Amino acid sequence: MDGEASLLWGVLFGAIGAGYFIYGKNQRSPVPLVCGVILCIFPYFISNTWLLVLVGAAIMAVPYFWRL
Repeated sequence: MDGEASLLWGVLFGAIGAGYFIYGKNQRSPVPLVCGVILCIFPYFISNTWLLVLVGAAIMAVPYFWRL
């Protein structure tokens, strides 16, 4: 059950990361661009589901709190 949950969370964070990447590229804003790339890549390196969700939520919140 843990493997399927990690896979689904990884797909969700990858999709959100793709959206952040496209937004950052179109707006020429480096913070969403970098967060989008990180959101697409980091699920490959974290296998614990709870840690995956916490790190993903923290990365998703970065562009909201840190604007350039």
